[in-house]
Amino acid sequence: MQKKDNNTKVNEKHWDKMVREGCGFTQPWLDMSRDLIQEYIDGRLDPVPESLINFFPANILSSVEDKDVLCLASGGGQQSVVFGLLGARVTVVDICEGQLDGDRKAATHYGYGVTTFKADMRNLPMLNDRSFDLIYQAPSMAYIPDVHEVYSEVARILRKGGLYRVNFSNPATEFVDCEDWDGQGYRITRPYAERIRQTNSSGDHVIEFRHYLSDIFNGIIESGMIIQEVQEAPCHQLKNENLTLGSWEHWLTYVIGFAIVAQKG
Repeated sequence: MQKKDNNTKVNEKHWDKMVREGCGFTQPWLDMSRDLIQEYIDGRLDPVPESLINFFPANILSSVEDKDVLCLASGGGQQSVVFGLLGARVTVVDICEGQLDGDRKAATHYGYGVTTFKADMRNLPMLNDRSFDLIYQAPSMAYIPDVHEVYSEVARILRKGGLYRVNFSNPATEFVDCEDWDGQGYRITRPYAERIRQTNSSGDHVIEFRHYLSDIFNGIIESGMIIQEVQEAPCHQLKNENLTLGSWEHWLTYVIGFAIVAQKG
């Protein structure tokens, strides 16, 4: 049994609540197909479905069949579906049991196997050294205070030549939300020096952290991995004149994140 710090306890409760409320990030993808994913990899989908638009860069999917893939802090039955349908051996780690239920439900639905662990992304003793060819991490770093702790575990469990794909928000707009729409744009109201945000609304307590670019990039290098690619989230390319101002979809066209792909040397 892992010892949980306050951040983990608070954010685990938050994601338990998201599962109960049916948040979009907690709903497994049960209408996906290998053919659709292959079309996305080949660049033949236009437009790209909303379910896949945040799965970037697409080239990390090009050769995952028969590979060991870890979806790190990426439960919910979404990312694991893509890898499972492509023939990878998939493991999922998440702090929320309800999210892992989504991965197990999706695996049963499609008929592939999945291994799940309820754990903090910073502490993975159940995973052996050099056991994965690819580690895919969705936008979850905002819930932990120090990226170096995650990088250290990733470097330990990744095989030589293996890839690590991790998603970050732009630190300059880390704490900008849909509610910050003022009629003309999304306002930055918190100073860049502010690294921690705690919010309480409707009984939901969340703790989030801003990670600076120097920590994000230098931390990967210091861990012994080599940065191969950096790509901005494609959400700003969405073309829909009917988006509701201040909505999640509209916010995504203004406030974007990016993904880093690094290789273990």
